[in-house]
Amino acid sequence: VQLQASGGGLVQAGGSLRLSCAASGRTVSSYNMGWFRQAPGKEREFVAHITSSGRGTYYADSVKGRFTISRDNAKNTVYLQMNSLKPEDTAVYYCAASRILTRSISPYDYWGQGTQVTVSS
Repeated sequence: VQLQASGGGLVQAGGSLRLSCAASGRTVSSYNMGWFRQAPGKEREFVAHITSSGRGTYYADSVKGRFTISRDNAKNTVYLQMNSLKPEDTAVYYCAASRILTRSISPYDYWGQGTQVTVSS
C-alpha cells in the first residue's frame, strides 16, 4: 500500500484546510486509517483515526470539535477537515493504515510521506 498525503499549506489562525490521503497499490477499505502529526522538535502524535467502515471516529483532545476525519472507500481516500486552526496545529501531518484501531504509532503498517501545515498567528 502506498499512501500519498496532500492538501497542506499556509493558513492564518482561524482558517481551514482539508487534507487528503490517497491510497494506491491495494484497497485500504479493510484498514483503520489514522492521521498523526509531528511538530519541530516534538514526537509524532496521534490526531484522529477512523474505522475501516467509517462508522467510528476518534480524536485527540487537542483537536476534538475542530477536526473531522472521514473516508471514501470507493475512492480509496481518507480526509482530515481542519477548522479553527491554531498556531499550535503547525506540524507535518501523516496518514497511516493499520489493521488495529489504536492511537499508538507502532501498529501502523503503512505511512504517507507527510504534508506540511503551517498556521500563522
